[in-house]
Amino acid sequence: MYRSLADANTAASSGFLAGGLEPAEVRERYDRDIATASRKLVTAAAATDGSADSAAEIEELSRLLPVYTARIEAARANNRQGLPLGGAWLRNANDLMQEEMLPAAERLYQAEKERLRTDYATAQGFPWVAVGLGVLTVGALGGVQHALYRRTNRRFNVGLLGATAACGVLLVWVTAGHTLASAGLSDSYERGVRSLNVLNDARISALKARGGENLTLVARGAVTVPAGQKFAGQDSYDVAYRAEMARLLGPEGDGRSGGLLGQALELADDPAGGDPVRAAADRAGEWRERHLKAREYDEAGDYEQALKRVIGAEKDEATGASFDRLDAALEKALAHEQGEFERAARTGGGALTGLVAGALVLAALGTAGAGVGIARRLAEYR
Repeated sequence: MYRSLADANTAASSGFLAGGLEPAEVRERYDRDIATASRKLVTAAAATDGSADSAAEIEELSRLLPVYTARIEAARANNRQGLPLGGAWLRNANDLMQEEMLPAAERLYQAEKERLRTDYATAQGFPWVAVGLGVLTVGALGGVQHALYRRTNRRFNVGLLGATAACGVLLVWVTAGHTLASAGLSDSYERGVRSLNVLNDARISALKARGGENLTLVARGAVTVPAGQKFAGQDSYDVAYRAEMARLLGPEGDGRSGGLLGQALELADDPAGGDPVRAAADRAGEWRERHLKAREYDEAGDYEQALKRVIGAEKDEATGASFDRLDAALEKALAHEQGEFERAARTGGGALTGLVAGALVLAALGTAGAGVGIARRLAEYR
């Protein structure tokens, strides 16, 4: 949902820069993102644990989404007529998205990530009570058989022996099944969830950077950092772009030794996961270089050339082409890590297949065996 909202905001600004009627593919992308965000809101409402905080964020996003789309439509209507008011409407919509909607989505995202961590901890907790009861039961059955042996001089009681075997099998099944399931869950977290979290953050940063880059040209220097703050007097949207790119590429600026892409590369444990991340780092570096050239033209007053460098059709020059390839590489990496997560989770869940039904059957057999065994001894005294 967060990614869809951020991408919709980026698509809206890209379409605005095209002037007049935005390209059909850009409009389709925006409409698809808004539709996805709407569906995900419904999914989130159904899937959340019902906490007051999560419900409040979902309600806030549901209220703000139609307000945002209305402002975008107002920006488009004015832009088609060549009215400068369209830029103000777009900046207003962007402020709503950046200052209220995305923070609300991020709070919801963090709350669900925390719930996932809690669920992992709960699922991986060793079933001490069940195992303890199993050990006590096997011990009690053994004690009863020993007592009968001393009293009757019969070495074996078939019924009690069968009950002990049934309880022993169930005890081993529970212990081994949980151990294997816990290992599978750990694997799914280490090989899937951690990478997915970092890659999602990286994709969001790239989207926010693209939105800032587009709005730099939309605002044309009308929005600057206030005096007294860091980067005072500089274009606010360009400052936001640089911040997101630094978060993406790290202090070294290569995307391999730091930043979100560097973290994703460290977490990738095979070429299928690492290669797309390396490609994303290369495209991010290319994007930053092209952005600097576009900024040179913009600061020199050549707006048309700057615009061409940002949304132009030339893939050898436009930052938009670099961003699209970066986004595609991140999407490929996300798909791979999602598959890794699902495979490991299925393996962990498979270790518990049939445990409930098997436990019921073994418990019934054990109870029946104990009853038969004791009944036969009692019958001898009638």
